Amino acid sequence: MKVVVLGCKGMLGTDVLSACRAAAGIEATGHDVDTLDITDSQQLKRLPFADWVINCAAYTRVDDAEKQRDQAYAINAEGARNLAHICARRRAGVLYVSTDYVFDGTRRSPYTEHDQTNPVNIYGASKLAGEKAVRGESVRYLVVRTQSLFGKHGPNFVRSIAKKLKAGDGPARVVADQTTAPTYTRHVADAIVRLVQLNATGIVHVAASHSCSWHAFAEAIAQRVAPDAGVEPIESSELERPAPRPPYAVLDTRKYRMLTGRVMPTWEQGLDEYLAEEEL
Repeated sequence: MKVVVLGCKGMLGTDVLSACRAAAGIEATGHDVDTLDITDSQQLKRLPFADWVINCAAYTRVDDAEKQRDQAYAINAEGARNLAHICARRRAGVLYVSTDYVFDGTRRSPYTEHDQTNPVNIYGASKLAGEKAVRGESVRYLVVRTQSLFGKHGPNFVRSIAKKLKAGDGPARVVADQTTAPTYTRHVADAIVRLVQLNATGIVHVAASHSCSWHAFAEAIAQRVAPDAGVEPIESSELERPAPRPPYAVLDTRKYRMLTGRVMPTWEQGLDEYLAEEEL
């Protein structure tokens, strides 16, 4: 099986490319914006032949997207459409990585693949538009929704909190009224490889088992890297961020378990593996 990973230099894309190359029976190549820009339909004509194209290229700056709407939609929606159109013509499958932010977070139980979407910020809206763009093409597609990613190859919550706590410059102030499932990028990458090997299609949620508030996650980080440091709980409104966040956006991963026979690792496992990898 031949696989092309786009956005292969990003936090998730780097791990996806590595996981593909480590998997038996997969021949994987990677491209990033410097060699293949999905917003440029002419460049996409140079896309190598593949059985699957994994689209990890994305605009992910949630707050900046509120002012850079056109750029977010150009990458997350129009770029995704361009790629799906080319893949359809070449009879290749396309995997689009999406987000929990397609939901509004008003419910208090994990979201399934069939639940109503209703994004509350531009980033989430642009990713939902990307999902619809891919599904609107006559292409074999797989949409993988994931959430709250952290990994070695990009800026992330764990690294920034750990550095602040170890610096000892006062307690970290972290929101306690948003619940999520922090997910290690290596675990998502391994899951994506399994789904591609199965030639799965449709929408599948892939995220860590267990959930917690961001404050509880920060406390877990503190326990591991700076046990004497403090973590102060605050409300989301105190941060005055440009983009609202869903208060509860945990993803139900039962479909992934049914397809693969595997349970996603917990966020605690992901945190321990990440910290061992980073040696923070």
